[in-house]
Amino acid sequence: MNSCTKDEPVNITMGEPVAISTSADNVVLSQKNDANVAVSINWTTGSNQGTGSSISYTLDIDQDGNGFANAKSYNMGKAVYKRDFTVAELNDLLLNYWGIQPGTAVKLEARITAKIANENVPDDVTEPIKFTVTPYEPVSSTLYLIGDASPNGWDANNAIEMTPDENDPTTFTYQGTLKAGNLKFITTLGSFLPSYQKGKDDNTLVYRTDDTQPDDQFTIAEDGIYIVKLNLVDLTISITKQPGPPYDKLYLVGDATPNGWDIANATPMVQNPDNLFQFTYDGVLTPGEFKIPVNTNTDWNQDMYMRDPSDSTKIYLHNGGDPDDNKWTITNENQYHVMVDLKKMTITIEPLKLYIVGSATSIGWDITNAIELTQDPNNWYIFTFQGDLGEGEFKFPVNRNSDWGQDMYMMDPNDPTKMYRHIGGDPDDSKWTISAADAGTYTLTLNVQDLTIDIQKQ
Repeated sequence: MNSCTKDEPVNITMGEPVAISTSADNVVLSQKNDANVAVSINWTTGSNQGTGSSISYTLDIDQDGNGFANAKSYNMGKAVYKRDFTVAELNDLLLNYWGIQPGTAVKLEARITAKIANENVPDDVTEPIKFTVTPYEPVSSTLYLIGDASPNGWDANNAIEMTPDENDPTTFTYQGTLKAGNLKFITTLGSFLPSYQKGKDDNTLVYRTDDTQPDDQFTIAEDGIYIVKLNLVDLTISITKQPGPPYDKLYLVGDATPNGWDIANATPMVQNPDNLFQFTYDGVLTPGEFKIPVNTNTDWNQDMYMRDPSDSTKIYLHNGGDPDDNKWTITNENQYHVMVDLKKMTITIEPLKLYIVGSATSIGWDITNAIELTQDPNNWYIFTFQGDLGEGEFKFPVNRNSDWGQDMYMMDPNDPTKMYRHIGGDPDDSKWTISAADAGTYTLTLNVQDLTIDIQKQ
């Protein structure tokens, strides 16, 4: 049996040339959407002309008519077929790379160059595709509240920073306390200009860039908690007073407190100026009981905040004259931090603790693992540390909070045998130092009442 075959030509498909497209033909940019994609430039894979060689891509964008002489080029690498441009990115290119004036529509052109990794195959360049973009004039990305109505007053270096909206960076918000007085808004710490002032009414802003322009300010009529919200593009503002706490004074009274049951001299708590619902007491409490009246009337018929019988970390409002009398009990004399929150209806009662942290210690500056000192059970104000200290520094925080905003006991700069209580957030940072020659085992004895420290090397 014989057979025969017929030779037939084999057709190898080379693929289509690379092609380019855009997601939009005409884009008007808005800063309110600066994190969103303004335009996407897409391209096809193109052809390696049957060589099996890899293809890499370069994207060029320029103003129409430039012939790509001033193009912005992007090396896109291999197997990438899309480039997204956010509103902010494209706006920055137009203003700062090509020098386009805000509000001016400009025609751009884009092309893709497909480079095949084979010297025998020429680059494949698309015909340019055109699209039009209109940029905006960006408003400030930062904003600060300033004025005698502000908690920080008129100090431009310490103005209150406002919070930009996550979805609209042209909107800023402040929520907190304001005092009766005036306020306005600056864009840069330390500089009174440029600023945003009161416009034609209480809901309108005007942008001020020169001292010769009117310095109209917004007026806060009374102290309270406010939400201030601005939009720098729309030049709008709202200032809304929030419900405040039912009382602006609280006191501690009871045999656990410094003045006992003498309600006429009950110990005042301190209202937090940044959160009027919070009241604190920092001081010594002794074994006994206490409760929290809202005034110092001696008839004992006033409202009081008392211990929730089912949860000692919660409070409830006792109505003056009612028979209930639920008090908190202190078992050990100590210095305590007591905080009442009238919005959450909670109370925290934290005894003083001390920790050591620093490069001289075994845990270094890892404050979350700061070493707790031992408190004398008979003298609450005496704390001791026994252990090794190497070359380095140390100080004594009152907790292990990792934000480093807590109070600490630090070295008196004039006398290393004395100390002072650093207030959390203040810039001072006075530490004790151990030299390499003095490294060894130490006993440190701190007296937080006398503010002294005894450092003994063993």
